Amino acid sequence: MKPLRIEFCGEWYTTPPGSDFSIGRESDLSIDDNPYLHRTFLRLYEDFGMWWIANVGNLLSATVTDATGAVQAWLAPGAKLPIVFQRMRVSFTAGSTNYDFTIHAEEDYFNTSVSATQPDGSTTILPVALTTSQRLLVVALAEQVLRQTVPGRGTIPTSAEAAARLGWNSTTFNRKLDNVCDKLDKLGVDGLRGGRGKLAVNRRARLVEYAVATHLVSADDVDLLDGAPTP
Repeated sequence: MKPLRIEFCGEWYTTPPGSDFSIGRESDLSIDDNPYLHRTFLRLYEDFGMWWIANVGNLLSATVTDATGAVQAWLAPGAKLPIVFQRMRVSFTAGSTNYDFTIHAEEDYFNTSVSATQPDGSTTILPVALTTSQRLLVVALAEQVLRQTVPGRGTIPTSAEAAARLGWNSTTFNRKLDNVCDKLDKLGVDGLRGGRGKLAVNRRARLVEYAVATHLVSADDVDLLDGAPTP
């Protein structure tokens, strides 16, 4: 086994073989003092001759993708995944703050394919066609995350703040948010459908995590917000 390296906010951490590395509010990698973040949220450990990432929290979920964004998995509480790519991006949201870090492995067990469900339970990304206004909505929600130059943290705006950024009224914004989430839900993206006990902020957070991690939107799209047309 070879060590893992973790990059967060320009700092690097190394996990030697046989060690156990925790990520959370009070962990080996202390992400932030955000009270919405578990003291220990994620765990990196060795088992069956491979590195694994496990969600040991009980509320938050994380989005895990390969470097290209072509393969993604939703890591719910209690779930675990083998680390099969040389570079993996992990993103999650606690409260209104989105965090992301990158795992670098020296071994690559898997080559990205765009044709099928993967053996580790993750799924390949199908092409998603967004209308101009739908893309603007996603970019407005993800703007601060997209402006990051290194893995770290960004704030997800409220619906009212994002609507104001676009010059839309709240009714229009919420209707288009519903449409985007329904479209992605039909493609099998978890965590976007509202339901009893699910707050809207969770849906916005999941949308941002998915859109940025899978390259549905990119930093180049931020310029679209300047002079955004009225829907």
